[in-house]
Amino acid sequence: MKFFISLILTVLLSFAICLFLPWWSIAIAAFMVAALIPQKPGKAFATAFFALLLLWGGLSFWISYHNDHILAHKVSQLILKMDNPILLIAATALVGALVAGFAAMAGSYLRKTKS
Repeated sequence: MKFFISLILTVLLSFAICLFLPWWSIAIAAFMVAALIPQKPGKAFATAFFALLLLWGGLSFWISYHNDHILAHKVSQLILKMDNPILLIAATALVGALVAGFAAMAGSYLRKTKS
């Protein structure tokens, strides 16, 4: 149950914070959720990882889909050296997921050291 509550809170808080702050604020959101809801560090990492994988993967696909992947085609040629917008979306989701996962793990370890 804590897994799903943490997952939903991380998604909602990350989305809300990213409306006003830079992209890396997802780390702040994941850290706060992991520090407030007690979980083992591995489980906290997995929760935040999947939360941001879903959030950033879904948002980047939704944005790219609604402009017919025009920008994603061009950026994937620049960054990945191939025309594959889906791989670019997956890379975007993976970067966000790793940042949030490690921030949540740090929050979980902080909670462990306090108690």
